Amino acid sequence: MSSVPNQNMKASLNERDGFQVWWRLMRPHTLTAAFVPVFIGSVLAALDGTFHFGLFLAMLLASILIQIATNMFNEYYDYVKGLDNENSVGIGGAIVRDGISPRTVLLLANGCLVTAAILGFYICASSSWWIAVIGLVSMLFGYLYTGGPYPIAYTPFGEVTAGFFMGPIIIGISYFIQTLSLNWTVLLISLPVAIFIGAILLANNIRDRVGDAENGRRTLAILFGHQGAIRFLTIIFAVAYILTIIYILIGSLPVWSFITLLSLKKANQAVKGFMGKSQPLEMMPAMKATAQTNTIYGLMLGISLLLQLIIPL
Repeated sequence: MSSVPNQNMKASLNERDGFQVWWRLMRPHTLTAAFVPVFIGSVLAALDGTFHFGLFLAMLLASILIQIATNMFNEYYDYVKGLDNENSVGIGGAIVRDGISPRTVLLLANGCLVTAAILGFYICASSSWWIAVIGLVSMLFGYLYTGGPYPIAYTPFGEVTAGFFMGPIIIGISYFIQTLSLNWTVLLISLPVAIFIGAILLANNIRDRVGDAENGRRTLAILFGHQGAIRFLTIIFAVAYILTIIYILIGSLPVWSFITLLSLKKANQAVKGFMGKSQPLEMMPAMKATAQTNTIYGLMLGISLLLQLIIPL
C-alpha cells in the first residue's frame, strides 16, 4: 500500500497522527447516540421520583463502550472483507491509513465488551438479572451488525436495528433499572430518538451508496436510490418531529420539549447537503449535520425533561 495516497487522503480529511488515531477509531461523532438514550431514560425516571447516580453512570459507560466496540468491529470486519481501503471516507481509518494492526482493533473491541459486561453485572445486581439477558442480546447484535456471515449493516435492516437497540431498548433499560418498572409513555417517547439514530445510519449509507452497491451490500439507500433515500430521510425527520409535537399536545412530554425544534435547522442542512452531490467527500457535511440533528434533538429533549423536573409547567 503506497504511503502517498494515504497521506493525501489523511490531508483531505484533516486527519492527524498520535492520540487522534485512537480517538478516530472510536468514531466519537457516533457516541452521542449512546449518551442521549441513557440521559433521556434516566431523566424520565427522575421525573417519576427515582434516580440513582451510580446506576446512571454505569449504564452510561456500558452503553458508550458497546457503541465503541460496535465501531471497532465495523472497522475490523470491513477491512477483513476488503470493503475499506486508504481512500474510504467516513471510517476511522486506523487500519487502512494509520497502520494499526487488525488484531489490535479486534482485541480492543472485545476489551470494551468485557468492561461493559462487568458494568452490567453491577447494574443487574442493583436492579434485575433479566437485564443481563437484554444486555447480552444487545452485545450480540453489536457484533452481528458488521460481524458474522450475514452482517446486518449490509442489509436494509441496519437503520431499524440500530434505532431499535439505541432507542427503545437503551431508554427502556435506563428507565427500568432506576424504577424497576416500565410504561408505554417511556417507549413512545423513545420512538423519535430511535428515528434520529436510524437517520445517522441512513445518511452514512447515502454517502457510501455507490461503493456499497459495488461490494454487494443491499442497504436502504441502495434500494431507494440517491433521490429516493433523500426523500426517505426527509420523511423520517418529519415523522420524528410530528410525533414530538403530538406527545407535547397530549401531555406525554412537557411544553419545555418544544425546544427540541431547535434541531430543525440541522435536519434541513442535512437534507439539502445531500442534494446534487455524488462524491462521498462532498456529502460529509450532510452526514455531520445528520449526526448533529440527533445530538441537538436528544440533548434538548433531555434538558426539557430536566426543566420540567425543576420548573414544572
